[in-house]
Amino acid sequence: MKNIADRTRKPDAHTRKYWNVMTFYERFEHSVALILSGLISIIILIALWDLAREVFNLLMLGSFDLLDHQVFQVVFGMIMTLLIAMEFNHSIIKVLERQAHIIQVKTVILIAQLALAREFIILDFANTEASKIAALGFAVLALGGVHWMLRERDQADARKHPHDHTDKFAEESLISEQEPDQIGPHQATK
Repeated sequence: MKNIADRTRKPDAHTRKYWNVMTFYERFEHSVALILSGLISIIILIALWDLAREVFNLLMLGSFDLLDHQVFQVVFGMIMTLLIAMEFNHSIIKVLERQAHIIQVKTVILIAQLALAREFIILDFANTEASKIAALGFAVLALGGVHWMLRERDQADARKHPHDHTDKFAEESLISEQEPDQIGPHQATK
């Protein structure tokens, strides 16, 4: 995806452009992703409103002290929840823009890592059992290991078949420049 500062025009709406050549399942998948994105956007707006209200209340009461561990936990826990929801929504929007398939394992792992980071931020270590902290630490290591293995696999595939990735990207950019009626039947299912 281009940097927003480098754009010369608004990105194309791929839905209208390719709707006629999509299979029934691709249309179904796209519709579900669109509804999910809308629902998550509503949840994000509600969570943002709750965060703003909480910060406003803390400021009005004069108890907004980030050095107070409980205030820090509440505010940054809410911020991390928003970031997780936004990353989740971004992964769904990538599906809508036809930049990714519906399930991206790396994205799910990164969202899980964000959720664990949030858990560590809001965790009260004084009142938490050592076994729970150890389990969370193990989960962080396991997710990090899986993410590293997926990245290594992708890099090995890119080194092993450099022309496949180049051809794939060239074909996708060629398809994105064509009008829907110019797309061949073998390209419509990609």
